[in-house]
Amino acid sequence: MWRARKARLSAWSTTGKGIDCVARTIAKDHEAKREAILRTAAAFFAEQGYDRASMGKLAEACGVSKALIYHYYPSKDALLFDILDTHLTALVEVVETAASQSAGTETRLRELVRAILIAYRDADAEHKVQLDALSSLPEDKQTHLRALQRRLVTCMGDAIRALEPERFSARPELVGPVTMSVFGMLNWFYLWYKPGGPVDREAYAEIVTDLVIGGLPAVCAKAGG
Repeated sequence: MWRARKARLSAWSTTGKGIDCVARTIAKDHEAKREAILRTAAAFFAEQGYDRASMGKLAEACGVSKALIYHYYPSKDALLFDILDTHLTALVEVVETAASQSAGTETRLRELVRAILIAYRDADAEHKVQLDALSSLPEDKQTHLRALQRRLVTCMGDAIRALEPERFSARPELVGPVTMSVFGMLNWFYLWYKPGGPVDREAYAEIVTDLVIGGLPAVCAKAGG
């Protein structure tokens, strides 16, 4: 028995395959646990409020010890930052990909609006925590996250400007308000949307886009008058 065990240990040490397999398994398990903590923490912070949420109660909600959470995150702020950074980074990737793949100006806007609403699916908690708690983080962490937000705004602003280039050339100060109005329609969708209701995400994406396309000529002509 000892010889067989020794032979297995020797094979591991000479090939490295067994060690690599264990390392990959550990890394995969570590990432799975981290993602589970992130999703549960996002829902917990969204429901309880970030300032009122304790790490002890969060550990109970996760079904793990508080020590395990601190193994992954040294502080509540570190956990919040990872929730928001993961959420916004994924959203930026989706939006920038949609923007780069759409040729026509109207199609580009439709794809951007649709991409954002689809990306928000199953991420209502992360989205709510972003709106409510980002300002609770240290300034350097806020700076990083706000840079990601600006990339989203830039993509949307470029798509809106491309719809009416001449009008926006004459009224460039309107791009920002129109862009933020679009995000207003998208960001608060989770408050009233009910699955199985009269309007799904795809249909609402069309409504938002049609409102923007149809309303821009009047906005550009009348605003500031």
